[in-house]
Amino acid sequence: MSYQSLIQEAGKLIEGNPKWSGITAEAVARMRLQNRFQTGLDIAKYTAGIMRRDMAAYDADPSKYTQSLGCWHGFIGQQKIISIKKHFNSTDRRYLYLSGWMVAALRSEFGPLPDQSMHEKTSVPALIEELYTFLRQADARELGGLFRDLDKARESGDQVKAAQIQSQVDNFQTHVVPVIADIDAGFGNAEATYLLARKMIEAGACALQIENQVSDEKQCGHQDGKVTVPHEEFVAKIRALRYAFLELGVDDGIIVARTDSLGAGLTKQIAFSAQEGDIGDRYNAFLDAEEVRPGENLNGEVLITRGGKVLKPKRLRSNLFQFREGTGADRCVLDCINALENGADLLWIETEKPHIEQIAGMVDRVREVIPNAKLVYNNSPSFNWTLNFRQQVFDAWKEAGRDVSAYDRAKLMSADYDETELAAEADEKIRTFQRDASKRAGIFHHLITLPTYHTAALSTDNLAREYFGDQGMLGYVAGVQRKEIRQGIACVRHQNMAGSDLGDDHKEYFAGEAALKAGGAHNTMNQFAA
Repeated sequence: MSYQSLIQEAGKLIEGNPKWSGITAEAVARMRLQNRFQTGLDIAKYTAGIMRRDMAAYDADPSKYTQSLGCWHGFIGQQKIISIKKHFNSTDRRYLYLSGWMVAALRSEFGPLPDQSMHEKTSVPALIEELYTFLRQADARELGGLFRDLDKARESGDQVKAAQIQSQVDNFQTHVVPVIADIDAGFGNAEATYLLARKMIEAGACALQIENQVSDEKQCGHQDGKVTVPHEEFVAKIRALRYAFLELGVDDGIIVARTDSLGAGLTKQIAFSAQEGDIGDRYNAFLDAEEVRPGENLNGEVLITRGGKVLKPKRLRSNLFQFREGTGADRCVLDCINALENGADLLWIETEKPHIEQIAGMVDRVREVIPNAKLVYNNSPSFNWTLNFRQQVFDAWKEAGRDVSAYDRAKLMSADYDETELAAEADEKIRTFQRDASKRAGIFHHLITLPTYHTAALSTDNLAREYFGDQGMLGYVAGVQRKEIRQGIACVRHQNMAGSDLGDDHKEYFAGEAALKAGGAHNTMNQFAA
């Protein structure tokens, strides 16, 4: 509804209640606009629609990929979207990512934890709710500023300006964007996965990312010791997510099925197989197994048949079974096809390096079966991007017969190479990686899982070095505040960002001329008005 329509609607309601004489229709309309989303389910339904439209747009034109940055606090997510609106005037195709790694490292009551699903699972839906609380507050704050400007334009008699501001209100783009939320390996069995998914969706998540690792042995995707589960167990969890979406009325909720098989060489159990060639048999076909010898002691061993032979899968002292080396890519392809055929919407292939052709090689095979297969890809800080791309350029040059004698491949990270032609070409490949990978490798969504974990550490190190060193207070002023002012960072007016002006608006609605407001002449935030 338009601003004026809301005012008229509220006016009719107030007219029918004579005891509400102190309530103004315009204030009601403003508060309703500032609180557009009443529940997390409202948000999940709205943002699922955004993602579905973006997925269709990408299918038609792969240059229209989407992006996000990982968050560990509502304020961090809010500032990202405020910055996106400031720099690009639109949040189109920009999301937020909720990283389980950062929840474990930064949100657990146990203190910092590795990414092994040891943190409280309730902290994940709590963070989703927190993210949307801050994003909704960003809406209220920005609209509040427009309403104050509208009042000033009216007071000065500038009808043209007032009409322009009202048009901005009517065409306001919310800060509420899709959140892709990490549910790890489901934190238990399929029932546990379903229960947690419900909480995450109720908090506002329209997209849930689940991985095919064993819940109680879950590892970070870029560490060793990963253990996958047979496809039937993973499909049960995909179905659990879908049931949670459908139960709550989010009919177009998105499921991102992640495979860690490329770097996972272990499984905890042999898959059930009813007949040769079924999904269980295909999973077991990758096991490292040896033919049983006559008279061999088979006490406690598990046996399988393959090609008419009885085989004993290799079992480690940890009681885990081992896959054959070199089968990771084949297992990823099978994982992806099976997940899409059983209800997943998007794929996530966890890789050990950012290499477009490696990703594309697997996606091409998946698309032979499912032509519109699309990926979410982790542009991970676990990769040494500089070294990886310099080595890729080095290898390409060498293969093309170019002279690379001036470079030491093992030391290409060195600053000594920063001004070289090789480094420049590598940086250009990094710059265009997302665009090129979306076109070549079917990547619909690019994300960085842990960006603000690293930016917080880097900026804190810089501030500590300056402030506690010779620069003293200038370390803060020159390194932080002056940059905030000149770059137009809204948080330089931190009282406003925290909601002080919103509170003043409400005080005026509630108490009229008797309101005691914080934003008067003696508020030091006025120093930043310009």
